[in-house]
Amino acid sequence: MRTLCSSTLIGEFFVVGFAGLVAMKHPDLSMGTVWTVCGVTMALCVLLCGVVTRPWAVVVGWALQIGLIVSGFVVGTMFVLGVIFAALWWASIHFGRKVDDIKARHATQAA
Repeated sequence: MRTLCSSTLIGEFFVVGFAGLVAMKHPDLSMGTVWTVCGVTMALCVLLCGVVTRPWAVVVGWALQIGLIVSGFVVGTMFVLGVIFAALWWASIHFGRKVDDIKARHATQAA
């Protein structure tokens, strides 16, 4: 699960950074606000990669996905990208757990 979820989070890291570049052009937002929000979100993506195996990290990851979708109100494309990354997050958790179970079964059979 760790590898799949971390890959999704690193992808989000880059998407948030590029969305920040687009959001800088928004006339109602200051550059400081845009980069504070984007910086915190990008840092959260990287930090979650290290703790993604903990149960609470999956919940924080879901909150991040919701935030990504909601950011579509600032950058319209983020509605679509947020839904895509939410689907990737679900798939990473779902199939990552299956892979972990299969690895555990093979380890017990080999022992």
